Amino acid sequence: MAAATATKLGRSLQQRRTFINARVKWVGDPYLDEAVQREKNLKQLLSLKDRIVSSPSKSLPLSSLSLLKPLVNLHVTAAAFLQKYPSVFATFQPSRSLPLHVRLTPQALDLHKEEETIHLSPPHRSVTIQRLAKLLMLTGAGSLPLYVVDRFGFDLGLPHDYVTSLICDYPDYFEVTEVNDRLNGGKTLALSLTSPRKSLAVSEMERRESTINGSRVKKGLRIRYSMNFPKGYELEKRIKNWVEQWQDLPYISPYENAFHLGSNSDQAEKWAVAVLHELLYLLVSKKTETENVLCLGEYLGFGTRLKKALVHHPGIFYMSHKIRTQTVVLREGYHKAFLIEKHPLMGMRHRYLYLMSRSGRVKKRDYVPGIKRSTPSVDAQNS
Repeated sequence: MAAATATKLGRSLQQRRTFINARVKWVGDPYLDEAVQREKNLKQLLSLKDRIVSSPSKSLPLSSLSLLKPLVNLHVTAAAFLQKYPSVFATFQPSRSLPLHVRLTPQALDLHKEEETIHLSPPHRSVTIQRLAKLLMLTGAGSLPLYVVDRFGFDLGLPHDYVTSLICDYPDYFEVTEVNDRLNGGKTLALSLTSPRKSLAVSEMERRESTINGSRVKKGLRIRYSMNFPKGYELEKRIKNWVEQWQDLPYISPYENAFHLGSNSDQAEKWAVAVLHELLYLLVSKKTETENVLCLGEYLGFGTRLKKALVHHPGIFYMSHKIRTQTVVLREGYHKAFLIEKHPLMGMRHRYLYLMSRSGRVKKRDYVPGIKRSTPSVDAQNS
């Protein structure tokens, strides 16, 4: 009898929705906005850099760059983008019979080589493989279309050619297969785990809890999330009361399938937050474009639940509207405008940002459209 009563109570909690019909206000966070704004044009610049160095000659015809504009998500013409960063890109003429080409400056090439060394180091590759495997495990099926993985590649810290330079070296972990796309019904290539990796199915929240208590991870623990708000921000009293009750609900691992829960229940929202928290924690930058999160959520069948969870919990997630997009940031990953966890790739990106900032010191009179006057041809350099 007691067992039956407990079962009914458990089912009731799974379906219960107590979130009041109140609007959770959005308030800007200048520190996290700065963290996002600081990386303006960085992703596009690195993507363009990777395409240039992937060429056998480590250069590309200037005329071909217009084709790359949509591929690297440029908001201006490729020529205008190159001119904006003369400390990173240099134009030259391989010979008088050939058109203008673009290549990296010596300083940018040195940074690229250091970045490449990081990507090739065994410790980094091992951690990256585990991070990527955990992303696939969040799906339940251990598989994601490559176009979805690509969306998170930069934030996961994957090399630009990760399929050939990384995945192919770990056939015991991954395989690329053809699957039916859940969104459009067509065939698409997907990255899949070759076998379950149960040892990796421990979330960061569970790991912390087990470290604090010195015990194994247990199901049903009441794990509370760290919450931080910008100065002067305060939740309405009734929302604050709801959040306190919500925090005390049992924690459900993001690596569990909890779609049996009522989609609008408080417990389902706690699971959705667990998925979001783990996803963002896996990223080296602890942030990503909101569209990436929503695309993943749509593919997994979350519908609008991830979006609602982002809006309902501004103390856990922050949505910045800087650099022409919306970016979701894991608050606990930052102290003011700086990442708490130091990752070697993020250190490299800061060095790229510094080199980009030096472009402003180059006088405009030293340049004509697309051409650095002081840059000799290759023939002249070799003479």
